[in-house]
This record gives sequence, structure tokens and C-alpha cells, in this order.
Amino acid sequence: MARKTAAQAAEDQIKDQAFSELKSLIEESEKLLKSSASLVGEEAETLRGQIALKLRQAKDSVSSVRDRTLPAVEATETYIGGHPWQTVAISAGFGLVVGLLLGRR
Repeated sequence: MARKTAAQAAEDQIKDQAFSELKSLIEESEKLLKSSASLVGEEAETLRGQIALKLRQAKDSVSSVRDRTLPAVEATETYIGGHPWQTVAISAGFGLVVGLLLGRR
């Protein structure tokens, strides 16, 4: 199996970091929502503000990941656009290997 390049390893690290941040933000938001069930008045407004802040952080995290992975996506699109027949051959070969492996079972 081919080794991961430094760029692929960096992309995987960015993706893992973003997903862990999103997971923790979602967990914190869920905790805040559960605790808000019994609150009324000013306490509820404060809690809603905290939830809105956490959701904004999640959106910022997603856009940050999108911005950091955009160069890899563009490079892939450039390669595929510049080498269409190689892309078709690689895809067909991959499909053949997967088909053979699935046919064995």
C-alpha cells in the first residue's frame, strides 16, 4: 500500500482536529440545551447566548476546514482535468480490484 504524503497526512490531521472540535462543540451545546429546560427569564437568555456562541464557533470551524482543504481539492481537480484518460484508467483499475475482491466472497 502506498505511503501517505506529507500533504495527505496534514489534511487528515486537519480533518480529525476539525471533527473533534465539532464533536466537543455539539456536546457542549447539548449540555446547555438540557440545562436550559428549567430556566426562565434572564438565565434563559444568557444560556441562549452561550448556545448561539457555540454554534457560531462550529460554523467558523467548518469554514476554516473548508478553507484549509480547498488547495487539495483544487489540485485534485486540476490533475483530473489535465489527465482525464489516466483518471479513467485508475478508476477502472480500482473498480476491477474491488469487483474481484467482492466476487471472492
